[in-house]
Amino acid sequence: RTNMAVSMFDRYGGFSSVSKIVMAFYDKVLDSDVIGDYFEDVELPALIDHQTKFIASVMGGPASYTNEVLQRVHAHLGIDAAAFQEMVTLLRETLEEFDLDPHDIDQVVQDIKSRSSYIISA
Repeated sequence: RTNMAVSMFDRYGGFSSVSKIVMAFYDKVLDSDVIGDYFEDVELPALIDHQTKFIASVMGGPASYTNEVLQRVHAHLGIDAAAFQEMVTLLRETLEEFDLDPHDIDQVVQDIKSRSSYIISA
């Protein structure tokens, strides 16, 4: 019997579950008056793939993203604090809709908020 904690990623069903969450999240993002415009010229399948890996990594899955990569991919977007907050709010709503445990949602949101300085550039 092992004492290792099962990751949040595994508890919620791995990549197939995370990709459903991310797709639902982007439905909200694209409808958002605050941040929808950021995604007008974005190749969504590639973005969804990257975001799925990122959220998986935040949930303890096998993917990993350094803060340097986060900074590099967001730097040219001119994201401000209001846009970042909108993204966090929509992500929280999406996680709630997928019935994640409130403690787990808080953990994911806190992890992403802790990286805000690498994402906000305006």
